Amino acid sequence: MYTAADHPEIGIMSSAAVNDLPTRTITSPGLVMSLAFTSGFIIMSVELLGGRILAPYFGSSIYVWGSIISIFMVALSTGYLIGGKLSLRNPDLFKFGTFFLVAAIALLPIVFFSDLAMESVFTRIEDPRYGSLIASSLLFFVPTAILGMIAPYSVRLMVENAGHSGQVAGGLYFVSTLGSALGTLLTSFYLVLWFEMNTIVISMILALGAAGMAALWIGRKSLR
Repeated sequence: MYTAADHPEIGIMSSAAVNDLPTRTITSPGLVMSLAFTSGFIIMSVELLGGRILAPYFGSSIYVWGSIISIFMVALSTGYLIGGKLSLRNPDLFKFGTFFLVAAIALLPIVFFSDLAMESVFTRIEDPRYGSLIASSLLFFVPTAILGMIAPYSVRLMVENAGHSGQVAGGLYFVSTLGSALGTLLTSFYLVLWFEMNTIVISMILALGAAGMAALWIGRKSLR
């Protein structure tokens, strides 16, 4: 197994890119930090739930966990890349909030279609290595990539000037990874014991929706 630090939920901007950033006013830094914490929490929680979701069809061997971890890391890498590029195009809280809403929508197939998707894959590919890899891709790649976009965008929203970029990135690393650690512990120690799988995922969808609406509301006010 591994820890949340193996793939921290904050993307790294190059020093050249940071030095090119103009001085700007930070909008709602507390909100951005809170949203970064939320995304870190949900990423690790969904990843842990992935093992429970795939287990009835593919087991819980090291092959299955290897597939889940690989898909999450590739998805996060993709999200970091896309989010970093989007962060250079007039970033604001309103656009930031849409990431959370789209991520919430992208998690819905896990609730409604996970059994159908895994049964379809299992009947065609019985090998747990490749079956779990494909099933993980179908269920988790898109929502995880969208959640990965949040990290570099958060850095861009928080950077007031190039001189404080390292401090900002470090603070966001801390908050996001703390959220990942808490998501790992709460999900593995308590949530899976107290609630049904779909109930946990639906709760995360609602949390992402609430976070997105808060960012949209404050972002819209700041644009007026």
